[in-house]
Amino acid sequence: MKNFFALVFISLALTATSQKHQLVKLWETDTIIATPESVLPVGNVLYVSLIDGQPWEADGEGGIAKIQTSGKVINKYWVHGLHAPKGMAKVGNRLYVADISDVVVIDISSGKIIKKIKVEGAEGLNDVTATSAGVVFVSDSKKATVWRIEKDRPALYLENMQGVNGLRAVKNELYIASGKSFVKADLNKKVTPVATLPEGGDGVEPIGNSDFIVTAWGGWIYYVAADGNVETILDLTSLKKNTADIGYDAVKRVVYVPTFFGKTVVAYKVQ
Repeated sequence: MKNFFALVFISLALTATSQKHQLVKLWETDTIIATPESVLPVGNVLYVSLIDGQPWEADGEGGIAKIQTSGKVINKYWVHGLHAPKGMAKVGNRLYVADISDVVVIDISSGKIIKKIKVEGAEGLNDVTATSAGVVFVSDSKKATVWRIEKDRPALYLENMQGVNGLRAVKNELYIASGKSFVKADLNKKVTPVATLPEGGDGVEPIGNSDFIVTAWGGWIYYVAADGNVETILDLTSLKKNTADIGYDAVKRVVYVPTFFGKTVVAYKVQ
């Protein structure tokens, strides 16, 4: 009997120590967000891309919403007339948004579309990130490519990146979720592995110490440590809620999750 209780104690201890990180839910909007795909925190505002239709259909039904970081909806349709917008990045007073074959540039002050940058041959532009110098990168999930945009001029950057989706520029490196492969590319375009994910990656956010939070669209959120260890910290598959392209507030340590077909945005504290 002593051996039995000892084994139970060890089992419980191992379970407790194996879960090093967790997400604590803070709030969730009502189901009024029209197919949210990506969240970008800027100050006390969350910009949310809205597909509001088929994920890859050029139907003009998509847009951008604005939500307070408290969860209060400011404007359910701050920007209208996009198709199926997904990832976003801020450069100065401009918002760069992936929209199937174009990167749409929006003036943040007015909410007006400034221009659309056509990416030649693109069919599935997905995530967007920007460097501190204002260089923009965008992934094309259907063409397995990554494009580099400088001074609003796109150029092919990486090819043969199967399943490519989430991007995040960190200093001189570009972190990429390419299917189950989480990799990074340096200034010479040399790609090296970081970790292997259980499912294909979607949102990518650095949270310090070379650690990342990475989502898989089907409903999983992973904590990826600098040493390549991957820990599942949230599983919403039983609730049939998606976890798309997240936003992260590094000061508050809060992750903002768009639930796609769940039609909500959820905030979680990282602990």
